[in-house]
Amino acid sequence: MVNLEYSYFQRKVLDLTGIDLSSYKSEQMRRRLGTIMARSGAHNLFEYYRLLSRDKARLQEFRDFVTINVSEFFRIPDKFDYLRTHVLPGLMADRRKLRVWSAGCSNGSEPYSLAIVLTELAPFGQWQILATDIDATVLERARAGIYQPADLVNVKSGLLKQFFVATGNQFQAADRIRNRVQFKTHDLLRDEYEKDFDLIVCRHVVIYFTEPAKEEIFRKFNDSLRPGGVLFIGGTEVMKNPSELGYSSISVSFYRKVGAPPPSN
Repeated sequence: MVNLEYSYFQRKVLDLTGIDLSSYKSEQMRRRLGTIMARSGAHNLFEYYRLLSRDKARLQEFRDFVTINVSEFFRIPDKFDYLRTHVLPGLMADRRKLRVWSAGCSNGSEPYSLAIVLTELAPFGQWQILATDIDATVLERARAGIYQPADLVNVKSGLLKQFFVATGNQFQAADRIRNRVQFKTHDLLRDEYEKDFDLIVCRHVVIYFTEPAKEEIFRKFNDSLRPGGVLFIGGTEVMKNPSELGYSSISVSFYRKVGAPPPSN
């Protein structure tokens, strides 16, 4: 996969989808593209782009592939236990109204997991969740809130009865949590960020981005958090220089805003 071919593909994909592949780790992306390209029967990126431009199903497959639309409820349960016992009580004691952002929410299992935890802690509390993703198609699935049993393996039976309705062999998130989540299309690399969040959750999203892209996203998250707000990221997405970005480390995956980072160069 020569540089000229990949550069051409980057430009055409940006025009076609708005996804900027230049912010993803190049070697990793090329290897992964080779896998999905082979599955499609395309022999090179020129052929693969032409396929994407005329086949909507292949284009959606590519979007899912690039934006990593893989998620499940309470992914890594011990992290949600820590959120429940060590992070949210302090945030809720400090603020009457809590604003939460699930960034890169995929099929909605993460924001609905957050809604379940918050409902347990404060069933009548004034909290709201914004859930965003670059992929409008996966957001439609998230709004519908219908899941396979495999998506719910980490949901305890008591919670399943409280917060889901069985529909045949599937389960739909109950209105009491669906109505607490607002879904919007948002590109972390290109769009403006909203402000004054108490908690931002962005897990297993930036792992494929380049270091400069990740640092810029962490800076923007810092600007979007209110003083003392918390950023919750994936365990493999360790922030290399939290103090330089305006954070202090609370625990693995959790960072508190302690100040504003200096402007990026």
